[in-house]
Amino acid sequence: MNDQAAAAHPVVLDKFQDPDWTARGERRARVALRALETLWFNTGTLCNIECRNCYILSSPSNDALVYLTRAEVEGYLAEIARDGLPIREIGFTGGEPFMNPEMIGMAEAALEAGHEVLILTNAMRPMMRGSVRSGLADLARRFGARLTLRISLDHWSAEHHDEERGAGGFAKTVEGMRWLRDAGIRMAVAGRTLWGESDAEARAGYARLFAAEGFDIDAQDPGLCVLFPEMDEGAEVPEITESCWGILGKRPDSVMCSNARMVVKRRGETAPVVLACTLLTYDRQFELGRTLREAARPVALNHPHCAKFCVLGGASCSG
Repeated sequence: MNDQAAAAHPVVLDKFQDPDWTARGERRARVALRALETLWFNTGTLCNIECRNCYILSSPSNDALVYLTRAEVEGYLAEIARDGLPIREIGFTGGEPFMNPEMIGMAEAALEAGHEVLILTNAMRPMMRGSVRSGLADLARRFGARLTLRISLDHWSAEHHDEERGAGGFAKTVEGMRWLRDAGIRMAVAGRTLWGESDAEARAGYARLFAAEGFDIDAQDPGLCVLFPEMDEGAEVPEITESCWGILGKRPDSVMCSNARMVVKRRGETAPVVLACTLLTYDRQFELGRTLREAARPVALNHPHCAKFCVLGGASCSG
């Protein structure tokens, strides 16, 4: 490579270091925001349990992301209305969202603004508090199927689920799901692909469980029974270049950051910020600004999760 070519195509020694160039000196793929259809709010990283493979290291002691408030959520809802953004779904994730004392109020604000609401929960003790159950029942009566709770049920068997979440976790989560069933609250499930099953085998196992429990969840619907690939930052994965779209037969608008953003509030900071992705919570290069307008710029796929989870794994956190 001559000096002119080297200047145009710098070689980076390690992967996922430069937002513009791969380690081999190829143009890194970027994803433009096609349309903002899903806005996520991370309600805080505190959780009632500590899972073995938590995507963002939530635990009873991790407060790196602090609790959002209803007022902060309403600020973004006002921006959506003012700018006529095409948001269909507002998602709430954590941590465990129902540890946030304003979770019911935040969901109410999003529903009153006319959006569909998706809340990710382990359906354990925080959700089963009396005040939370009465709040959820009220929202379900008022807004019906526009409210969905996606339950973290890592596997259809107690044995494997409890490997991830601790002994007795499966029974507690299923107890919460039974309450949601009886309250008429719409449910979905999120599972994991840790155990080497085929997609068909995993869905058949979930289908048996749903049928036995009378849960109105279609295990064959990937939007209602989401099976997430595992993420390992140490795993060897290829970088995604501009030419990969044609090689893989994929389009940039199939990737989650083409249609979604996430709002977080970091410990010690005075205001929330908008991130490119729900999974890259701690990497500051994916922090795009304080407003949705500022966060509308393209995203460089400069992280192993971009490759393994989204482009190659084809996963999305949205329902």
